[in-house]
Amino acid sequence: MSKQSKLDELRMSNSPWRRVPDFIQLMRLDRPIGIYLLLWPTLWALWIASEGLPSIKLLVIFIGGVVLTRAGGCVINDFADRDFDGHVARTENRPLATGRISSKEALGLAAVIGLLAFVLVLFTNQLTIMLSFGGLALACAYPFMKRYTYFPQAVLGAAFAWSIPMAFAAATESVPIHAWLIYCATLLWTMAYDTFYAMVDREDDIKVGIKSTAVLFGEADLVIIATLNSLALMALIFLGNKLGFSGWYYGGLFVATLLWAWQLWISKDRHKEACFKAFLHNHWVGASIFVGIFLHYNLT
Repeated sequence: MSKQSKLDELRMSNSPWRRVPDFIQLMRLDRPIGIYLLLWPTLWALWIASEGLPSIKLLVIFIGGVVLTRAGGCVINDFADRDFDGHVARTENRPLATGRISSKEALGLAAVIGLLAFVLVLFTNQLTIMLSFGGLALACAYPFMKRYTYFPQAVLGAAFAWSIPMAFAAATESVPIHAWLIYCATLLWTMAYDTFYAMVDREDDIKVGIKSTAVLFGEADLVIIATLNSLALMALIFLGNKLGFSGWYYGGLFVATLLWAWQLWISKDRHKEACFKAFLHNHWVGASIFVGIFLHYNLT
């Protein structure tokens, strides 16, 4: 009996309930950091677009959309990397890499998640629905980019930031210029923290031929991460000036800047554990900026 036949038999013999942990792992629902990193810029945009008073309806739609989009993106990512993950220490035990979930099952799950996310979008307006197709294209394209370009992190940033024009479209039925400032800041920030993430796998990625900004930047990685975060900060400062934000907003940016500096400090020796910790720590960067936005609208 072939290895694939044995895996198919094992999957058939397992009850659906026994396989739930595998599907949870496939969607990364056990590791919510990706949800947080996608959620914070979405909340920035919703609060600014709604001038501090987003509706409960929009909050439910976009928070649900963030969870579904991230889960679906992880499934597509693991499908795309199913032949590579087994050769990378950090990913060798993923369900698709080990065969605990089949490619057909993963694609079916991704289709269901995508359908549920689209149903949520249908409760918004025509412009938001139209923009959602761009987000879908970016989310599906990202996992395959690491085969063709050293900048898959830029595509991830474009995908993660796509919720921003959608949030403005849903709240105001338009996408003003300042929405694209938030978009650019989010794209740059995502490239920075996902480079930390790629630094964890850099040695394995080079062996199997996977491209990333970490591989491309080499010893200049930390300098370029600092540059990307500085450009994101400049975009957010320009946003604050354009919209006349108060000191609360700039206080949030100040905290974010300190957190970025701390991440560079702990990863200065490029140890894998430190780089991964720096990546995870970006959750607090997004939170601090959101707190600044929230306090601006509620205390001024």
